[in-house]
Amino acid sequence: MPETLYKVGKIVNTHGIKGEIKVLSYTDFPEVRFAKGSELMIVPEDGGKPVDVTVQSARLHKNMYIIKLDGYDNINDVEKFKGSMLKVGKEHLVELPEDEYYFHEIIGCSVVTDEDKELGVVTEILTPGANDVWVVQPKGGKSILIPVIDDVVLDVDIPNQKILVHIMEGLLD
Repeated sequence: MPETLYKVGKIVNTHGIKGEIKVLSYTDFPEVRFAKGSELMIVPEDGGKPVDVTVQSARLHKNMYIIKLDGYDNINDVEKFKGSMLKVGKEHLVELPEDEYYFHEIIGCSVVTDEDKELGVVTEILTPGANDVWVVQPKGGKSILIPVIDDVVLDVDIPNQKILVHIMEGLLD
């Protein structure tokens, strides 16, 4: 089993009697994740042994995906998966365009201003609407909220885990 797995959805229920499952998508790429032939891993919520599965078909239905898995043709075969997470290994991550990053790549990066002042480390990413907001935790002190906009985030260096930001007037008040 790969050492790092990434959530792509949660199995919330069964659908019908032919072995289909209802999945709440956690991915920005459902058309890739749930495509015919896509390989996923079902990780039981109780910490049981993960199960490798292959998508036979999928369709969007009322903001959820109805997924049929190869080899699971009966409701009794999939009932045990309710509440489990669907995950993929790092080798199955979609290549992102330049200047786009996965949350797991940003969390843990140190944040430094363009005046060479260390602010802290990104501990969380909020998605309130128009733009994401990075929660930066300084060594001892109150969290700093950094809006992810071009005027503030100047450079993201994933290999070195370093983010360069410009602090606009009033941002740290």
